[in-house]
Amino acid sequence: MLFRMLSKANAKIMRKLFKYYIIAMACLGSFSCSKDVEFHSEPYQEGKAALGIVIDRSQKPSPETGGPGTLVKLKVKGLNAYKDKAVFTFNGQKAEIVSISDEEITVKVPDFASTGATTILIDDILFHGPNFMVQGKIKIDPTWQAKYGANGGSMIDMLTTTDGKNIFVGAFTNYENKGNIKPNNRIVRTFPNGEYDASFRVGNGVQGFLSSIIQIQNGYYIAGSFSGFDQRTDNISNLTRLNLNGQIDTMAVKPFRPPHLPDTTKYYPKFNGGFNTSVADIYEHKGKILAVGSFRYHIHRTYGKPNYMETRDSVILDSTEIRSVALLNLDGTLDKSFRFSNGKAFLGANGYTSSYYHKSGALKGKTVIFGSFSSFDGEPAGNIVRLNEDGTVDKTFNIGKGASYGISSVNYNEKTNKYIITGGFKTFNNVASLQMVMLNANGTVDNTFKPKDFNEGFPTYALQLEDGNIAVSGSFGEYGGIARSNFLIIDSKGDLVKGMNNTGYVDDQILKIIETKSDDGKRALLLLGNFDKFDNIDARKITRITIE
Repeated sequence: MLFRMLSKANAKIMRKLFKYYIIAMACLGSFSCSKDVEFHSEPYQEGKAALGIVIDRSQKPSPETGGPGTLVKLKVKGLNAYKDKAVFTFNGQKAEIVSISDEEITVKVPDFASTGATTILIDDILFHGPNFMVQGKIKIDPTWQAKYGANGGSMIDMLTTTDGKNIFVGAFTNYENKGNIKPNNRIVRTFPNGEYDASFRVGNGVQGFLSSIIQIQNGYYIAGSFSGFDQRTDNISNLTRLNLNGQIDTMAVKPFRPPHLPDTTKYYPKFNGGFNTSVADIYEHKGKILAVGSFRYHIHRTYGKPNYMETRDSVILDSTEIRSVALLNLDGTLDKSFRFSNGKAFLGANGYTSSYYHKSGALKGKTVIFGSFSSFDGEPAGNIVRLNEDGTVDKTFNIGKGASYGISSVNYNEKTNKYIITGGFKTFNNVASLQMVMLNANGTVDNTFKPKDFNEGFPTYALQLEDGNIAVSGSFGEYGGIARSNFLIIDSKGDLVKGMNNTGYVDDQILKIIETKSDDGKRALLLLGNFDKFDNIDARKITRITIE
């Protein structure tokens, strides 16, 4: 909005300057100007006279920090004459003014204040005061030891390994400044407290990005958009397998050679399978690999045989059409018993897809496919469907017309048996649902959840926590008229939770929220994404917060 306002102002100024230019050129052309020519005033006018108000920003508030209801004093001169006009805010949230004198102002911290700058507004003139830290139940976790975070791109997904460590994947190239000499290209392993694990030998990692990682038996499977890993710079199609030490799992192949050429040995990725475009998500499904994305073909390679057009060895590429969802065996081959009929693959989605997989509970093995598509397997679908364990569409998922626009996230809470969904939609199955909706396990809308207006912003991710509250992230500056910066916690009715919305500025989007524990056993949320600051504190792409 500010950019548009500035653009309009600049355009107005340029039109006025252009008018002067035309007049000047006309004068030069005739060597004189008529004295009837009228010159207008300068485009830049003097600002309004100062009101005589001075806020000493070097003087910290008294106290410097406090929760809702705290009385706070700030040193301000000249405000007494404007006491009937003054509006005071904590990080954009209006506060009650208790008293004003010639030297200071006393205000009360409101219920939903958040950490950030204080301001005083007189008519249309804004005065900036010192920062104030609002105390609440959400705090940066002091036991989290990743001080520098990641650079170069976002953190997207995390796997907790069987030995309790964490592997992070995404688009980053540096973690904890350990990649200054040799980049941590899109994958890194850490200890539970975020400290870098140097024993994970991924070499050059990947060029491109990683979006998902799982562990099956003694291997890690990674997916995303990439064609090579470490020294294996080709023969990978957006999906491959690593050994537990981080090195790619390879196999030796003796290529075909004519009799007059010596035998050689080449090494190729042992996992022989992938897709023609990026893979959004992978899961373990019945001991195999369930892959979801906007792909159209499964890719398989044949090594060690001559191409029909050549006399030497070459890599022969085979493809099988399979859209959106596919099941692979652990060697990468396509399982044609899943989402195939009479040798032909199901149609899948006609647009972008992502997914949520039920790993346990009554819905175990089912997969929710969501994104931006109007049909799935040839039937109308409002950007969301649920698949049975065998890959067929689950007709018991009663979403009706679904979402009126694309869906950005779906998560499920097994304790409440509810889905929480975000996206660009305004209705879900013809029920007004502004950018967020809660569904029952059968897909029907839970009308007790009433989200508030984000005022030109939008949520992109939401997770219902174990206690029933919902953590929401996205790109927004307020929620229901309350100032919130890209992160908030609401209850199951859609109302902000008191004491849990005290954090301040978040500079970019949080892409994933993982409920976990701090090292000292407190409830915690691990946050991954594009952000560089959380609560106006450096937290590059990753941080952990506690809920007390």
